[in-house]
Formats: sequence, C-alpha cells, structure tokens
Amino acid sequence: MPKLWDETIEAHRREVRQAILQTAGALVATHGLLSLTMSQIAEETGIGRATLYKYFPDVESILLAWHERQITGHLARLAEIRDRPGAARERLSAVLEAYALIAHQSQAHGTDIGALLHRDHHVAHAQQQVCDLFRDVLTESAEAGEVRDDIAPHELATYCLHALTAASSLPSKAAVHRLVALTVAGLRL
Repeated sequence: MPKLWDETIEAHRREVRQAILQTAGALVATHGLLSLTMSQIAEETGIGRATLYKYFPDVESILLAWHERQITGHLARLAEIRDRPGAARERLSAVLEAYALIAHQSQAHGTDIGALLHRDHHVAHAQQQVCDLFRDVLTESAEAGEVRDDIAPHELATYCLHALTAASSLPSKAAVHRLVALTVAGLRL
C-alpha cells in the first residue's frame, strides 16, 4: 500500500479508538458503570458492534484504555506545570494543587469504576511517575532553600503523594486547598 494510504488508515483507526473511549467515558459519567454495554457504546459512537469488537474485546478493556488515556493526560499536565518558568516554590505548590484537584475529581468516578480501574498495574506505574515528578520539583525547591532538606526528596515526594490522595474524599475544592496548604506547610522547615 502507498504510504499515504497507510497513514490515512492509521489516522482513521486512531480517531475511531478515541471516539470509542470518549463515548465510554461520557456514558459512565451519565449512566454509571453497571449499565455500560458494548451495544450501547457502539450505538452512541456511531459504529457497528462488529467494528467495536475489532478495537476492544469487552467493556472492561475499553474502560482500562480510557483510564490509561486519562492518566497520561494528567501526567502531561503535571509535567507541564513542573516545567514552567518561575520559582521552584511556586511550581511545587502549583503541581501539588493540580494533583490534589485531580484526586478530588476522581471521586466522581464512584467506587465501582474506581475498584475496576485502580487495580491495574499502570496505576502503580503512574503513581511512581507522580512521585518522580514531585521529587524533581522538591529537589529544586530544597536546593533553593525553599523546603526542608533534612529529609530526602523522594521521601517527601511519597509524603505528598499519600497526603494529597486524601483529596479524593474531601467534600469541596475549598477543603482541597486547605489540604494542599497543610501539605506545603509540612515541607517547610
């Protein structure tokens, strides 16, 4: 096949896959996890069930792919904030705030979808990436004298990750902001 044809086919496949994932995420948000079916996803996406099965064998695999896409987007957002110009202290606070808000928004998924999606190995890998990201900006902040240096940055990063994961159970964004402020205060000497 000509190269242009191959690129066109691949682009079409990516678009269909993205449409499937987008539709599944929207359906879960609207109707809940337990009501999701392959037929419903195919119909709402505007494709046949046979086409859907060419992309995914079942609802669970669709949800796992959707979740992986979400995690990748969150990690990219956190890295973008970390890499902004400016004082390390400000970027550290911004990264921690963004992570806490992501955790807070995850409560909207509910316990059913959370139990399904958070058991997968890519979540542990993503948590390690978040810790590494936190460690990087904590190291910079410690070198600038803006956070404590009596505790290793990787330990502080683990502290931040676990402290801010609590945002998933907080009732409001105001409570999330208070949690972030408390966490940041714990990083200072």
